Amino acid sequence: MKLLKRKVGSDNALKESELIKRILSGEKELYEILVRRNNQKLYRVIRGYLNNEEEIEDAMQNAYLNAYEKLYQFKLNATFSTWLIRIGINEALARLREKKRSYTADSENGEYFINLTLELPDNKQPNPQKNMIKKETKQLLEDAIDQLDLKYRTVYIMKEVEGLSVKEVALALDLTESNVKVRLHRSRAMLKEILYELSVDKSIFEFGFGRCDRITERVMEKL
Repeated sequence: MKLLKRKVGSDNALKESELIKRILSGEKELYEILVRRNNQKLYRVIRGYLNNEEEIEDAMQNAYLNAYEKLYQFKLNATFSTWLIRIGINEALARLREKKRSYTADSENGEYFINLTLELPDNKQPNPQKNMIKKETKQLLEDAIDQLDLKYRTVYIMKEVEGLSVKEVALALDLTESNVKVRLHRSRAMLKEILYELSVDKSIFEFGFGRCDRITERVMEKL
């Protein structure tokens, strides 16, 4: 399928509910807009579960295709991103279950630790000295986040890195808002204060335009 030309202004002008109605009525090429709008968010969430880049992209593709196939079930009074994230998490968890034996369980709670690898965004980089400092900062943050149990790491990434609301995180993870707040509080307490301050940099877990185009093309070709 031929991709739409990227027109940020016109894309943003289309409301989500209108997009979904038109896609369901047969304009499936418009699904590309939903994919591009949610690529960064879905990538960051799935990355909290999986650490292989190829597997992450495969999980994203499957999540988008499953969401498209079940789009008629989507309730327009909710947000598509929250619904999509739940599908993406289910996809990631299914993959973890398949290779459960390859992970080392934590002796206390039986959860699995997954190494995170941060990428620099593929936009213009600062001068070499600043670039080195940025890399070192991201490495420190990566190491700190990697020490969190999966249930805390997931909530932290969704709330603090991606910027979802407590309500959206609760809906995506099928938790109560109180539970989300407790996990968020504990995740913050586990991280060094200085690393927590550095984590407000929204460039971490960057998806990037190149990757955005690739995953979008893969999804649209399958429709």
